[in-house]
Amino acid sequence: MEKNLIRTHRRLDAYPMAYQAAMNIFHESRSFAIEERYSLNDQIRRPARSVCTNLAETCRKRRYLEEMIGVNL
Repeated sequence: MEKNLIRTHRRLDAYPMAYQAAMNIFHESRSFAIEERYSLNDQIRRPARSVCTNLAETCRKRRYLEEMIGVNL
C-alpha cells in the first residue's frame, strides 16, 4: 500500500474549495450598497479569508510526518 504524503496545504482537498468560496464572497460583496460596504464587507470578508489562512497554518504546524499521511479532508 502506497502512502499518500501531503507536504503542503495546497494539496488538501479543502483548500481549493475554501479559496474559491473566499473569492466568490469577495466578488459578491463588491455589489453591496454604499452604506453597507465598510462594516458589513469587513464582517463577511475577514472570516472568508481566515479559512484558507487557518488551513495553511495548521498544515505548517504539523510536527510528525505520520500526521501528514493520507489526510484528505
